[in-house]
Amino acid sequence: MELPKGKAGAAAAGKLLLSSLLDSKDELEERLERCVGIVISLTNGLSEREANDALNAHICKGTPQHEEICLGLFTLVLTDPAQAQKCYRDLALVSRDGMNIVLNKINHILMEKYLKLQDTCRTQLVWLLRELVKSGVLGADGVCMTFMKQIAGGDVTAKNIWLAENVLEILMEQREWVLKSSLLVAMAVYTYLRLIVDHHGTAALQALRQKEVEFCISLLRERFMDCFMIGRDLVRLLQNVARIPEFEQLWKDILHNPQVLSSQFTGVLQLLQSRTSRKFLACRLTPDMETKLLFMTSRVRFGQQKRYQDWFQRQYLSTPDSQSLRCDLIRYICGVVHPSNEVLSSDILPRWAIIGWLLTTCTSNVAASNAKLALFYDWLFFNPEKDSIMNIEPAILVMHHSMKPHPAITATLLDFMCRIIPNFYPPLEAHVRQGVFNSLTHIVEKRVLAHLAPLFDNPKLDKELRAMLREKFPEFCSSPSPPIEVKIEEPVPMEMENHLEKDDGCYDNAEAAFSDDEEELNSKGKKREFRFHPIKESIVEEPVDITPFLEQLDESLKDKVLQLQKGSDTEAQCEVMQEIVDQVLEEDFDSEQLSVLASCLQELFKAHFRGEVLPEEITEESLEESVGKPLYLIFRNLCQMQEDNSGFSLLLDLLSELYQKQPKIGYHLLYYLRASKIALGRMVLYESCVCQVCCARYQVCQVRARCAVPGVCQVLCPPSKAALGRMGLYESFAQATQLGELHTCLMMDMKACQEDDVRLLCFLTPSIYTEFPDETLRSGELLNMIVAVIDSFQLQELVCHVMMGNLVMFRKDSVLNILIQSLDWETFEQYCTWQLFLAHNIPLETIIPILQHLKYKEHPEALSCLLLQLRREKPSEEMVKMVLSRPCHPEDQFTTSILRHWGLRHDDLLGEHIKALLIKNNSLPRKRQSLRSSSSKLAQLTLEQILEHLDNLRLNLTNTKQNFFSQTPILQALQHVQASCDEAHKMKFSDLFSLAEEYEDSSSKPPKSRRKATALSSPRSRKNAAQPPNNEEESGSSSASEEEDTKPKPAKRKRKGSSAVGSDSD
Repeated sequence: MELPKGKAGAAAAGKLLLSSLLDSKDELEERLERCVGIVISLTNGLSEREANDALNAHICKGTPQHEEICLGLFTLVLTDPAQAQKCYRDLALVSRDGMNIVLNKINHILMEKYLKLQDTCRTQLVWLLRELVKSGVLGADGVCMTFMKQIAGGDVTAKNIWLAENVLEILMEQREWVLKSSLLVAMAVYTYLRLIVDHHGTAALQALRQKEVEFCISLLRERFMDCFMIGRDLVRLLQNVARIPEFEQLWKDILHNPQVLSSQFTGVLQLLQSRTSRKFLACRLTPDMETKLLFMTSRVRFGQQKRYQDWFQRQYLSTPDSQSLRCDLIRYICGVVHPSNEVLSSDILPRWAIIGWLLTTCTSNVAASNAKLALFYDWLFFNPEKDSIMNIEPAILVMHHSMKPHPAITATLLDFMCRIIPNFYPPLEAHVRQGVFNSLTHIVEKRVLAHLAPLFDNPKLDKELRAMLREKFPEFCSSPSPPIEVKIEEPVPMEMENHLEKDDGCYDNAEAAFSDDEEELNSKGKKREFRFHPIKESIVEEPVDITPFLEQLDESLKDKVLQLQKGSDTEAQCEVMQEIVDQVLEEDFDSEQLSVLASCLQELFKAHFRGEVLPEEITEESLEESVGKPLYLIFRNLCQMQEDNSGFSLLLDLLSELYQKQPKIGYHLLYYLRASKIALGRMVLYESCVCQVCCARYQVCQVRARCAVPGVCQVLCPPSKAALGRMGLYESFAQATQLGELHTCLMMDMKACQEDDVRLLCFLTPSIYTEFPDETLRSGELLNMIVAVIDSFQLQELVCHVMMGNLVMFRKDSVLNILIQSLDWETFEQYCTWQLFLAHNIPLETIIPILQHLKYKEHPEALSCLLLQLRREKPSEEMVKMVLSRPCHPEDQFTTSILRHWGLRHDDLLGEHIKALLIKNNSLPRKRQSLRSSSSKLAQLTLEQILEHLDNLRLNLTNTKQNFFSQTPILQALQHVQASCDEAHKMKFSDLFSLAEEYEDSSSKPPKSRRKATALSSPRSRKNAAQPPNNEEESGSSSASEEEDTKPKPAKRKRKGSSAVGSDSD
């Protein structure tokens, strides 16, 4: 390929990206310019054939060289239009991966650098897309979809229109190619259906609009089932263009003659019941918009978002045409941005606040109506089995949180929700009503809001709207009694999201009441810290009706239950409850009444299971007071009873019946056993180290494990009679339930506790792990429950428990499996898991095999934690082996970084390990196979992998003063490998092997005396002369090996298994 010097110089110096004098040089641009320089240096002054041969010869050296040439030619295509056709032809000839490197780089530039691209480069990028599509390059459809993502909605500037028009022309020209990809068909239809709305006014825009209409109509009619995968949002977009004649006819067919479009299409209801995939909702936001939104919903604190919103408003929402973008943003927030539990419980800006801002700043009535439809769109045909609660949560929370500062917003949304039911599509009114009802039911079931009555029947709403809500949703409105008046301050200014408190947040699990504004300040007048708190709403206690159950009880038991119902004093209730327990324990008690009694108790003590169990301030007195509830009398009696007592099983049966009716009883029992003095006393009856005769009442020795005379203990207290510990009662309870199995029961109870009270979950964690090690340490089920909901403060508390010896969450035999399970968890959950693991004193060698499961793009959390831990360790051969067994990838710096660190700190040790691994993996194929099979799955290490990692390390250490590669063991091993490897490896790793050749040259000169040759053989040996005692021994062995290495060249191949090398590998 011949490039004239003038043009070549201009191309090399030509800028790819726009930049100012203050901007630093972009790393990507620098790299691409280097690649261009390599291409020019190889081809300058050569004929086309000679240039092609030179490029192919360079590519044969290895993968990095192939990438350099491909990227160099790709950059020339972008920066030098005159040479573009020729460079593309050369690129197609030399590429050996089907243009994969080029496709990846185009996607990278489109996603991260497109806004900074020079106009010439943008034009050439589109030209290159057209060529790729013409050539039918595999993967070009993905690039095409990335191009469409860059076409912004609500933007009619010249550059955006140019891009939309050019991409459309490519799709229309290469129609047959487009039809080969169902996803591309659907994505193109979704994109251009949305853009049609923006393109009106000028003649040029009208012409483009007509092309878009024809393109969409043709694909919808020919490939309707491909477009069907879009889901219900296809209907939303078709509604926006329904008045265009071509789409008007299409609507008639959809509604009245669906079989014309496809034999598999039954009608619009089928489409509306199909959820829209995230990829379609995300494709209508440019990468820059998406990045900014994700930043706001994951990094910006609630109350500090105004500057970010103002910037977004100026950048994307400042023109009349841009108002249509609000629908895309709202659909994206509802359908794509689904925060983790960690973010939901933090002070990060919530989704509803951003949507509230988008609604309050809308300047067009049409756009406002469309925005409300976008917000409620998933409500209309909501199916709990298919749809996600996260899609409908923002709408209810916008209404809930706007009630105080902006009641007009809440009223508008509630009015829209009511009126959309009959007006969306009258023939499907029943389905829409059911969808909205399902949404509201699911919201209450999932505790997004505990009750809807304070919202639907709020005095801030006008009477007509409240009446309409009662008519439409009587199930969710309060009873006919007057609604509770709620004190609400005057509305605050329109930046509602900057003034609302986050602790009016969602996902409550307790009583609900609007908090007064005074609560926002503490007693000292300081602003309260943003923390996750349940919504406090007032609950009107309804009188308990247990009449149907009372009729089935004996008279004496019936009287006691009535006394229990009438009693208002806790102490009096406890006395009555004890009488009931005593009656149950009588010999003539009818056990068939246990179920009825459990129903009565469950109704009477509903308040026990509402709100927080754990006291705000944990002291011995507050814990004892918290377990003084009447229902806990059953637990106390069980703790005081002997397990072979007939009454013990009766009370367990009563608990089992209660458990069926109120599953929360399980974790309440765990709390009682943890907190009660009696329960604690049951565990530690004796503090003496010498085993005593068993307690006459309990018949067990509680300190058998700590007994100073275990032989005596075994005689007096055989294992079958030994104590189960303070949680032994819970095990008996689990076996008595219908579940009948400890592990399942424990996990269900801890899950219920996690959903209701995170503080209580953390309080119970140490005792649960201590008392049930076999159930908790075998898998990561409980650990996942914990890390999914704790905050940083609770994490620090658990770490302290571990370090003080109160808590063990991992053990050697199962820790590896648990850490592997955690790789699928959320980011914060994984970081919590690694923090807890590092608090334990478990050797790193135990979990080092996890490296095989870690991929640099999918598991950055585990890799970063493991890397920081490895840097504290001295490298063992197994560690080095596992690190080197990672696949070599240009973007994966894990292996290079840890090898560099070890090379700086432990160069001798690392050198010996690498030498041993090189020689082992350089053996004959039969030996290598046997070695792999004997090492099970721990390391599938190849010689090429080791050499690739060493070459990367060499490049990383090039500009440092570190002399890691001057060590004799490394050089000997490289010499040994070079002697036996094939020519392809010698060429690929020529720079690496050149180090060994220098060493061989310096050691092969015939010295006058061995001692002198040893001392002066090379600068490396001179550097190592700073260690006199060891140098003497090394000189001897080095001389011996050098004597072997100075044999004539033909004999070199016979030294594969030489004794000198063999001894070095020991």
